[in-house]
Amino acid sequence: MSGIERITITAEDAEQRLDRFLKRRYDHLVQGQIEKWCRKGELRLDGERCKASTRIFKGQELRVPPRPVVTRPPRPDGGKKRAPARFSHVDIRLIQDAVIYKDVDLLVLNKPAGIPTQGGSKQTRHIDGLSEALRFGYEEKPRLVHRLDKDTSGVLLLARSRRIARDLTEAFRHRATRKIYWAAVAGVPAPKLGSIKYGLLKVGGRGARGEGERMETVHPRDVTSTEGAKRAQSDYLVVSALAKRAAWVALEPITGRTHQLRAHMAAIGHPIIGDRKYGGSGQENLGDGWGAQLGDMISRKLHLHARLIKFEHPTLKKTVSFSADLPPHMIESWKQFQWHLEDVPDDPFDPEDLI
Repeated sequence: MSGIERITITAEDAEQRLDRFLKRRYDHLVQGQIEKWCRKGELRLDGERCKASTRIFKGQELRVPPRPVVTRPPRPDGGKKRAPARFSHVDIRLIQDAVIYKDVDLLVLNKPAGIPTQGGSKQTRHIDGLSEALRFGYEEKPRLVHRLDKDTSGVLLLARSRRIARDLTEAFRHRATRKIYWAAVAGVPAPKLGSIKYGLLKVGGRGARGEGERMETVHPRDVTSTEGAKRAQSDYLVVSALAKRAAWVALEPITGRTHQLRAHMAAIGHPIIGDRKYGGSGQENLGDGWGAQLGDMISRKLHLHARLIKFEHPTLKKTVSFSADLPPHMIESWKQFQWHLEDVPDDPFDPEDLI
């Protein structure tokens, strides 16, 4: 076993996730070990407990507990470079076909539904791992700068260097990036244009690792007095409706909390179709009473898609935007509902393109 280490975070290593920093520093350290350290409180940042997703900053002190010594035979390259990950041809084609834009600084993907952005408990196939197949001649794989839920499809941004990742992460943190989502929801929200400002509180799930954790909504007036609650805001616009049964809505998360759009739409009684976590029998506000399932004719997959992202390119210094096509199950639902994609701009909130 190696001894306890105390590491002072430098400017070069600052503003990245803790788990990514550790895996770059220690060749054989795996995500599961980092998560275990965090759960047991053995990994400390400035003396405090932390999470694998915690961002580290210059000057902080990181306490790393003793690590098991891993003995492996030497590689032909002398151990100077990490061996490339092995993927099936199907996975390589899947992730490379998902690329909708590429330049020297960044990649933009249309993330397929059903694949998590990062690894975790029992998750071995994810975008972060598959991005090894997106080097395209670079020495290092691209870095995630934000994430989407496993069952959410759409625009996902990756940086091709640590500097670009830091710049883009800063833009996300200061809300200099706009993201527009499209969703199909149960019932029809009223009014047709509104803002949801319920706070969000993370509630642990069952099991030793908190499987099934979810976000509970908190009335805006109670956020400051509720321990652990965070303010959140989501704007919505009804694009089209199927009588009173379902609606196509555009969503813009003003803040970026976990499961924010899903929890907010359920809170006003209009859960996203296919959302079994927030639109099931435990839903507090039943709204029109339809629930998140609309029968066998409509896919039971989550109908939430990151349609558009708009931000200032860190090198070009001009505003760029990228949009992603709907996934197959949502295209089929749109056909069933007779909703026409060609009639609606990617950003219905844009005053220049109001519908």
